[in-house]
Amino acid sequence: MQNWKDLYIEIAEKIDNGLEAIRWVDLWHNQVYFLEEEHPFPTPAVFLAFRGRQFKDLGDKVQDVSLQMDVFLFYETFKDTYLKGVNQETALEFLDLLDGLNALLHGSGGKNYSSMRRIGLAPVDSGGSGNLYQLVYECTLMDFSAQKVMEEGIIEGFEVEKLRDKENDFFIP
Repeated sequence: MQNWKDLYIEIAEKIDNGLEAIRWVDLWHNQVYFLEEEHPFPTPAVFLAFRGRQFKDLGDKVQDVSLQMDVFLFYETFKDTYLKGVNQETALEFLDLLDGLNALLHGSGGKNYSSMRRIGLAPVDSGGSGNLYQLVYECTLMDFSAQKVMEEGIIEGFEVEKLRDKENDFFIP
């Protein structure tokens, strides 16, 4: 992983490409608690939050990181979830999405992380008409974000010449 942006984009794209029913992927900042004030988003929506659990220095500004990733699934519905309810089948589609997210993420790895595994699942009070669940995952990554970024390029404007020391018979390239 070069930076947190790369990790977020990789996981967001994995969710967006892997679960057609998900209509919004974003970073978590408590959006569901401020639906009237927030930029509107379609549902079902997934929000991602990252928390470092353990950091081990490997030298040269590189760390081995045990990362916790919270995945919030928000499914806004006014439909009935009770057993044999008229709209129960439609209302419980969010449970299929919970299974789909877990199938997509648990055991996965990518360019920026490895060894993703689920370590928690819980409903969260949304204070409104939506179902909000938090799936908690743990993964491992190598964090290179503190290192200087080097880019390949062409250096122009100077020449290299080879020198020969004839007295000592050696060559300086």
